[in-house]
Amino acid sequence: MINIDNYLDSHYIHRSNWLRAAVLGANDGIISISSLAIGIAAASNTREPIVLATVAGLVAGALSMAAGEYVSVSSQTDIENADIEREKIELKEMPEAELQILAQIYEKRGLKKDTALQVAKELTEADALGTHIRDELGINEISQANPLQAALASGSAFTIGGVLPLLVTLFAPVNSMEYWLYGFTLIFLIILGTISAKTGGSSVTKAIIRITVWGTIAMGLSALVGYLFGVNV
Repeated sequence: MINIDNYLDSHYIHRSNWLRAAVLGANDGIISISSLAIGIAAASNTREPIVLATVAGLVAGALSMAAGEYVSVSSQTDIENADIEREKIELKEMPEAELQILAQIYEKRGLKKDTALQVAKELTEADALGTHIRDELGINEISQANPLQAALASGSAFTIGGVLPLLVTLFAPVNSMEYWLYGFTLIFLIILGTISAKTGGSSVTKAIIRITVWGTIAMGLSALVGYLFGVNV
């Protein structure tokens, strides 16, 4: 007999919310701070402005990521809660119409009309609101995100990701800083792509290609800007 808890644990979709925020934060931290440092390094002959810009970008970026993620997820949660409240009112004021809506949903999914209506009736008797939240509104435990959890995951991941290029700016030779940053950033991105793919149960190769290609584009454009507008400070 199949243990349903073990079966569900074998899937990765329940990790999607916090994993998305963490990968986005770490990826943004690595690429943003590396690109910033590369742009300054291309325009500077001394270490101090590179490190200063990198530290400032790291602090501002981490706070921005955390705040942005919190506001975004909170807005989503507010919309979901408002829809749930409307659904409560509709179930109270027009239960028959809501039952027919539910039956139509199941019919569109492939059930026969009579079967769809019977399923709708039984699920309504068991948990009317929960059924409509899940099947009509499309809200479930997986899709719902925690604003504070998402903010902490995103901000912390950005900080961890951003510290890596910062360490490079502290120790790499100034006259070839851009190349050191680019090389180490690719290594960091490959590691991040591998970790995120394995954590999410997806293709490692696709994750690495996707993350390194866009990272290379961002760093290349930043270096170009630094060379074009460099003041050699």
